[in-house]
Amino acid sequence: MLKDRVLRVWVDWTVTVASRVRGRERDAGAGFVEYAGLMILIAGIFTLIDQLGLDGLISGAIGDAVNDVIGG
Repeated sequence: MLKDRVLRVWVDWTVTVASRVRGRERDAGAGFVEYAGLMILIAGIFTLIDQLGLDGLISGAIGDAVNDVIGG
């Protein structure tokens, strides 16, 4: 009985996912909310780097790595 119920739930879920992937309900791409959230996250990271004074440290580390690669 439990096995049949689990199988039925699995089949229903599979059909639902397949219809959303192929059908009219599929997500056509990232919307405004996703892009806005990403921009807020990126701005937060840059603000954190600036407030902690890590910008010079990061810049120096990148410069050192480039010098190591090019042999300068």
